[in-house]
Amino acid sequence: MLKHFVVPGVVLAALIFSAPVRSQTDKPKSSAPTGPGLDGWGRPITPPEKNQKAAPAPRHDISGIWDSYEMGGIQPLGAKAVPDDGKPEHQLPYTPLGLETLNQTKPSNGTRSVLPGDTNDPVFSFGDPQGFPREDLYELRATQILQTPESVVILYQFGKVWRVIWTDGRELPKDPEPRWFGYSVGKWVDDNTLVVETTGMDERTWIDRAGRPHSADLRVEERFRRPDRDHLELTVTIDDPKMYTKPWVALDKFVFELQPSSFDVREMIWSPSEYEEYNKLIGNTSGDKGSH
Repeated sequence: MLKHFVVPGVVLAALIFSAPVRSQTDKPKSSAPTGPGLDGWGRPITPPEKNQKAAPAPRHDISGIWDSYEMGGIQPLGAKAVPDDGKPEHQLPYTPLGLETLNQTKPSNGTRSVLPGDTNDPVFSFGDPQGFPREDLYELRATQILQTPESVVILYQFGKVWRVIWTDGRELPKDPEPRWFGYSVGKWVDDNTLVVETTGMDERTWIDRAGRPHSADLRVEERFRRPDRDHLELTVTIDDPKMYTKPWVALDKFVFELQPSSFDVREMIWSPSEYEEYNKLIGNTSGDKGSH
């Protein structure tokens, strides 16, 4: 018997968020006991102390393990500051080309959502890296930042990928070979604020989970501001004159909290084989389930 079904958008968003990855609370098949308040080694996670006067931030230093206790880092409807939720104030300033390109994307979340089996999301359809700036704008979870005299290295939980931000004074390449995560350079504009410029992103990537497009001319600014020792704010601005009539803010002072150096960053990887199993259950527009 042929059955058709449609999942409401909010429910679908929750399902598609949880399907492709293993959550932080999933218990590995063979591992130490895990659960709320325990890390991947089965050890208690010590939450930061509340109502404690914040210590001053060290100069020119954003290193550490950072996590956010708000769910805003998931961003299932697209960039947190402008989610694809149908509200007029969240409509982006598309150019005619930008709107035409947007209409070619078929996200499985947001107001334009299709069923997961019908999406052309390059991550979930083809297994491509989600690239940058989407790494900041979808599943932004625990993040470890390392610093050397020449660079800042960011280790992301989702996908277990990293980026290098060069702080040795070099310029961005004039005609870069496209990369999934682009080319990044940063400079300190004051004692506690690092401003990063990134170009050269591969046009096959989407800006976010909602399918917002970009061209080869995309420039992304990240502003990392550490107001005190225990907090880090990230603001992300998108500038692509081919797709948008003006720059727009995708993340606005997203707050991370400093974690102990022993904090275990759990594995969180999108698995094509697990996604295929998920699609067998819910991702196809129709399926012959047989008669009952």
